[in-house]
Amino acid sequence: MGDLRPIIDELLEALRKQGGFGYVALTALAESGDRTAAGEIYEMAWEQLHSGPWSEVHSAWRDAFSLACLLLSNCIERDEGDLEQCLKYLDMGLIMGGLVFRAHLESAISRAQKAREDDEEDDSQTGNGGTGDESEQNYRNRSFAESLKKLPSGSLSQARIRATCLPSLETFAREFFLPGEPVVIKRAMLDWPALTKWKNLEYLRRIAGSRTVPVEIGEHYLAPGWKQELMTIGDLINRCTSSELSSTNRPYLAQHSLFDQIPELRKDIIVPDYCALGGGDMKSVNAWFGPANTVTPLHHDPHHNLFAQVVGQKYVRLYSPAHSSHLYPFAESMLMNSSQVDLDGPDLLNFPEFEKASGMEYILEEGDMLYIPPKWWHYVKSLSPSFSVSFWWAVTSSVSSDTESYDADDRP
Repeated sequence: MGDLRPIIDELLEALRKQGGFGYVALTALAESGDRTAAGEIYEMAWEQLHSGPWSEVHSAWRDAFSLACLLLSNCIERDEGDLEQCLKYLDMGLIMGGLVFRAHLESAISRAQKAREDDEEDDSQTGNGGTGDESEQNYRNRSFAESLKKLPSGSLSQARIRATCLPSLETFAREFFLPGEPVVIKRAMLDWPALTKWKNLEYLRRIAGSRTVPVEIGEHYLAPGWKQELMTIGDLINRCTSSELSSTNRPYLAQHSLFDQIPELRKDIIVPDYCALGGGDMKSVNAWFGPANTVTPLHHDPHHNLFAQVVGQKYVRLYSPAHSSHLYPFAESMLMNSSQVDLDGPDLLNFPEFEKASGMEYILEEGDMLYIPPKWWHYVKSLSPSFSVSFWWAVTSSVSSDTESYDADDRP
C-alpha cells in the first residue's frame, strides 16, 4: 500500500471532517492485514452509503468504501485464497465506490482473474464449440411463438418502423438524425465478435461468471414487488435458464455499465460511427441481459440512443413525442419520463386518451440496431433470452438544449 499512502492519508483527513473517526482508527489495522478490522471498515462505509439519498452521500465515504473493498479482498486472498470472494468485494468497490481507487480495484481484479484462470482446469479455450447442458439449450431455444402470445394488445397491427441496410453517415444524418426519426439499421454489426461469442453461455461464464453485478428482479421497475439484488453473472445465467421463472422472480441485468466493469467484454463490441454525429458526447454504453419476457415499460429518454440487439429477439413499440399528452406521464419528478399506461394491460377507463395514440413497432432480430431519437416514447419486451447493448450520446452545446436535459431515470 506504499504507493497509496498519500491518497489514503488525504482520504482519512476528509473522513475525520465527516465524523468517521471509527473508520480512521481501524484503517491502519486493516492495512496491516487484520481481517476483522477490514470487515469493520467495510461495514462502516456500507452503512454510510445507505444513510440517505445517494446524491447526498459525501464522496469521501464512496472512496472509503472502495478502499475497504480493496483491503478486505487482500485479507481474503491471503487467509483463504477464495478468489471468488475477492472478486465479489472488488466488484462491489467498482459498483458502489468512488473514483479515487478505481484503477487499483481494476488492477486487483485483473490479478485475481489471472490467478483464478491458472487454478482452473481449462475446459474451454474459446467461446466457440460446445453449447452447454440441456438448461443452456433451453436458454437458446425457448418458444418464440409462446412469447409472441404475450405481446401487448394491438401488437403487430401498428405501423412498422422504417428499416434500412447500413446507411452512410450522410444518409443517416439527413434522413433520421437531424429530423429526429427512428429507424432500424440492418447488418450493422457483422464485424462484432459478440454476435457469435455471446450466444455461448460458457464463454460468458468463463469471461465474467464470477463478477458481481446489480440485477433487477420482478416484472419491471414500475410493478409492485420490483427490487434489485447483487449477484454474480454465473448465478444470473443459472436463473435465466431456470424452468421456474415467473413475473415475480424474473431477473434482468438492465442499464448497467458492464463494459466499463469488464473490459474483456467491451472488446466484443464496436461503437457505431453514427454515435459521432452531433459532436458524439457519449454518455454511456450499457448492457441488457435476461430471459424471455423481460419488460421495460413505456418511457422516454433525453439521449440519442442506438439500441443494438446482439442475442435473441425483442419487440419494440415507439410513440412520437407529439403523442405525449395521450400517454399520461407520471407527475412525480422521478418518474416524469415514464407513462402510467401499462401496455400489457392498458386501463382505458382511467386513461381513455391512450386510444388516440398512434404507435409504430418492430421485432428486432440479432444484428439489428434501432435508432431512438431523444424524447421518443418506447416500450421493449424480450421474446427470447436476450443480450442487448445501448449507446447513449448527446449533442454538443451548439444544438438545441432540448436534447441536453436529463431525466432522473433513463431506460433503453
